[in-house]
Amino acid sequence: MRALLTIAQGIAIGYVGLCAWLFLTQRSQIYFPVPESSPPGVQSIRLISGDAALKLWVVTRPGPLALIYFGGNAEDVSASLPSFESAFPDHSLYLVNYRGYGGSTGKPSEPALLADAGVIFDHVHAAHSAISIMGRSLGSGIAMQLASAREIRRLVLVTPYDSLVNVARDHFPLFPVGLLMRDRYESASRAPHIQAPVLAVIAGDDEIIPRARSLALVEAFPPTQVRVVVLEHATHNSIDLFPEYLGAVRGFLSRE
Repeated sequence: MRALLTIAQGIAIGYVGLCAWLFLTQRSQIYFPVPESSPPGVQSIRLISGDAALKLWVVTRPGPLALIYFGGNAEDVSASLPSFESAFPDHSLYLVNYRGYGGSTGKPSEPALLADAGVIFDHVHAAHSAISIMGRSLGSGIAMQLASAREIRRLVLVTPYDSLVNVARDHFPLFPVGLLMRDRYESASRAPHIQAPVLAVIAGDDEIIPRARSLALVEAFPPTQVRVVVLEHATHNSIDLFPEYLGAVRGFLSRE
């Protein structure tokens, strides 16, 4: 009996230790900053947001249309510039390097990134009256919150989720992640506050964000508000290799 109690005590201590490790390292598991890049011939701007200087890649074009892009957690958004520039010829483009990413200063967290998103939108809105927002993976949570707080033209969600807590539950089912997580990105709760048309592009074989999490977010919108495109056989990180990906986004953004 004493041996069993000792084993149980060791398991309990180990479990508590793992919970503490998850709590203390959670942001390093959510955010994977990429180094600064310097694509030739590409314009960048810097915006001050709180204690951070944010670097954005920019393609300016005449007219009211603009697209703000929030990428994934380990994405070098500059890699999307050539394809975006070709796919969206009528839009000015603003691709965001999160604080701590790609030449932006500061450290990422949900409150900080959401505040930065508001600063970015207001800067873009000073020059463009018809702004669409596109968020991929992690960025879909930022796009959801921004779209619920600002008037936008279109909202594009790529490999999105209803709640980052629910995604974590799928990956860590034995741990009380609902109690441990600080950055929660509760996207589904923002859906009732969004009026713009929505496109959700889902990877059929997504191994990071289960399809059920994406569909749970879709179901938070009225059916007539959201269009869903599922790219079968696409994985979380390969979805942008499918021609249908930007084709669907281009068609959605070109609608009147």
